[in-house]
Amino acid sequence: MHFLLIHQSFATPNEPGGTRHFELARGVIERGHQFTVVTSRISYLTGRNSATVSKPEMTTSGIRIIRSATLPRLGRSMAARLASFISFAVSSLSKALSIGKVDVVIGTSPPMFQAISAWLVSVVRRRPFLLEVRDLWPEFIIVMGLLKNWILIRGSRRLEGFLYARADHILVNSPAYVDYLINRGVAHNKITLVANGVDPGMFDPSSDGNGVRTSLRLDGKFVVLYAGAMGPANNLDLIVEAAEELRADSQICFLIVGDGKERRRLQTDAETRKLRNILFIGAQPKCEMHRYLASADACVAVLQNIPMFRMTYPNKVFDYMAAGRPVLLAIDGAIREVVEKARAGIYTPPGDPKSLAKAVLYLAGHQQTREEMSQNGRSFVEEHFNRATQCQQFVDLLQRLAAANG
Repeated sequence: MHFLLIHQSFATPNEPGGTRHFELARGVIERGHQFTVVTSRISYLTGRNSATVSKPEMTTSGIRIIRSATLPRLGRSMAARLASFISFAVSSLSKALSIGKVDVVIGTSPPMFQAISAWLVSVVRRRPFLLEVRDLWPEFIIVMGLLKNWILIRGSRRLEGFLYARADHILVNSPAYVDYLINRGVAHNKITLVANGVDPGMFDPSSDGNGVRTSLRLDGKFVVLYAGAMGPANNLDLIVEAAEELRADSQICFLIVGDGKERRRLQTDAETRKLRNILFIGAQPKCEMHRYLASADACVAVLQNIPMFRMTYPNKVFDYMAAGRPVLLAIDGAIREVVEKARAGIYTPPGDPKSLAKAVLYLAGHQQTREEMSQNGRSFVEEHFNRATQCQQFVDLLQRLAAANG
């Protein structure tokens, strides 16, 4: 069978960003099917041309990847982001319609515009439309105050409902999203959970990351690493404030590996505060992230203190656990349940830098506790959030949808 995904933010291991879809697509290929992705030429993390766009079409691990034209982000404003989203939705539709026979068309949200393109392709081709809900748009941007115009709010919610109604099936990556969709009137049997997870083989818990430590002059430090996007939702001000709480301890350093809208402001803030215990090094390809996680003594995950964010399963937490690093978690809700059940880290209240700083100090002074959390986290994701199992679930779903369509 041949499956098509339209996804502006698709990333290969040679690019920065989450590789959930690459890993799922590779699982499809390994099980004897074909998989094509229509994606952007511009990285969603850096806003610059992707590292792998030297050719408009390429094949990686058997996955056919087609790059579609996208307006560059001339700024980091909401208007610039919308222009980028809409331009990709239009260009990807044209690219997708030129592809040969497909059995299932997959659209993913956010942003919702690309999911509309996927739905249109499914209508033209008369193929099933699988909608993946990765984050709850527009609810997240509404509660964050990024979308305030009542006309746009009403329109975006109608678009959300339109997609839910038109989808033949809906895929979610967090169990809390199932309840959200049911409350929106979606039938339970129309929803499948394939949670965020990790390929444990990408990380070596025994690695010490000394090469990275030496190159960044972190030898002898207790390193707390954050990896990922640096947007308004991520609330990295909490890490800057925790660094200020710990500025007197010269042995503790925060390492920020990532990029996004907030990076420049956060760096300026840290410089203004004259913090020497926080280092920003930019986004790194996913294939290099094992080296950076290995250099850490603990890893931190943060989000804004918004009730809606309690529903998320951040990918980075599973990477941290697979790398065998204790998790400092400043996110309540579903992911807290995972970390506490695994006994893989310490929860601190969102938005509380003093509590985060206290947790950092505790881990820095308790090596045996860190080792136990490391082993617990690695074992837990191997058993419960292993990408190999999730790939099989994904393939089974695609095959059922294709078979139901005859």
